Amino acid sequence: MTEALDFNQQALTPDWLSQAVKARTACHPGLSGIHPLNDGLDAFAARYLLIGLAERTIDIQYYIWQNDMSGRLLFSALLEAATRGVKVRLLLDDNNTPGLDETLAEMNRHPNIAIRLFNPFSFRMLRALGYLTDFARLNRRMHNKSFTVDGVATLVGGRNIGDEYFGTGDEPLFADLDVLAIGPVVQEVSDDFERYWHSKAVAPLQTVVESNGDPREAVRLPEAWQHSEPVLRYMQRLEDTHFVSQLASGTLNMTWAKTRLLSDDPRKGLGKARRGSLLPQRMLEVIGKPQRQFDIISAYFVPTRAGVAQLLALRRNGVDIAILTNSLAANDVAVVHAGYAKWRKKLLRHGIALYELKPQFSINEAPHDRGLTGNSGSSLHAKTFTVDGDKLFIGSFNFDPRSAQLNTEMGLVIESEELAQEMHQRFSQSLRDRAWALRLDKWGRVNWVEFPGEAGEVVHKHEPRCTLWQRLLVRLVWRLPVEWLL
Repeated sequence: MTEALDFNQQALTPDWLSQAVKARTACHPGLSGIHPLNDGLDAFAARYLLIGLAERTIDIQYYIWQNDMSGRLLFSALLEAATRGVKVRLLLDDNNTPGLDETLAEMNRHPNIAIRLFNPFSFRMLRALGYLTDFARLNRRMHNKSFTVDGVATLVGGRNIGDEYFGTGDEPLFADLDVLAIGPVVQEVSDDFERYWHSKAVAPLQTVVESNGDPREAVRLPEAWQHSEPVLRYMQRLEDTHFVSQLASGTLNMTWAKTRLLSDDPRKGLGKARRGSLLPQRMLEVIGKPQRQFDIISAYFVPTRAGVAQLLALRRNGVDIAILTNSLAANDVAVVHAGYAKWRKKLLRHGIALYELKPQFSINEAPHDRGLTGNSGSSLHAKTFTVDGDKLFIGSFNFDPRSAQLNTEMGLVIESEELAQEMHQRFSQSLRDRAWALRLDKWGRVNWVEFPGEAGEVVHKHEPRCTLWQRLLVRLVWRLPVEWLL
């Protein structure tokens, strides 16, 4: 099947990707080129095609790698790259590898592939036993996401690897975002990968899992999948994309901007990072406090008492604040939603605009709860914010205590008025059709408002498209002392 996915491209000279990138970056000294990947299928195609262009190294770091169509297609592409001599290193968080042990172990047997796990579980089958015996460590996960080829091009953002993250498959589609970056920031991402690869929180796969299988069999698509609609969509996008030709000709749209990587110390995964090195503190140092406008897009938004105080202080200083997160109907972790819902009235009373994304599925199709550290089945998965219309952050960081205190996170701070304004416009426009606006009625109760259409304004008095049981569960949980875990 993978042979059918080979993409057509002109004969490339040795070290083609590096030369193409250097030709563009030479014209913009000190700046990095940023190409947003808003479309899921484009994000898949960029990864697949970059693997095909790699000549020396591929360094990949992810929280989730699903054993589905996109996951297997990319595994297969990595195996082909390794076979032609490319050194592949894959660093995965072990929380979301159930069912992948055999595949990973068989790939790891290839001499050019090395796989390591972050905070690995000792109990491979009954992982809950690990939480019982080693909760303090296993509750800390590596949420970072990066994909770097030949040390000259990198992909950073909110997407994991899986059909739902690329806009296909049976799961709800995520509203997600990551970027292709070239230029100086790529070296920062490469250095950060090395830091994680050699950290004490990481273990080589062979010390955890054994295998004697064939790696090609491990990544082969089942016969039933090979002509399925999702695979055909992947194939069609690979045939249609002009990514390679545009990269070669220098016509791939890039915004050139001062760009910096912010990443947690990997010792955070062991609870040993210095407080001053954590991402929230470093973001404040690099970006500074908003002066005019602050847009937040976060799949999980749990501001906590301290965060609410900071937001209200900004609002008192005249900063316009708008926040988009998942509605309860679109959220797969009810306890996390409870950590946000308890603060809604206070935020609204002080003039902070709240929007909740509508689900893309019916009430009977709502995703099951995945747990505090599990993968998301939510409609919204992006994590980004813009500040004062001239800076933006794109990465893995959610505005919640788990991202701030427990999980390791990373992202890019991009100083670009063009990209920040574009993000603000997309944020504002998407709200009208895809989100409920929250407001307080005259009795101080939260209402969910449909933006006016042909039928006029529609107001919901309770959490829309949710059952009474879901609403009661949220009210119960927000009274429990579990906010630090969310």
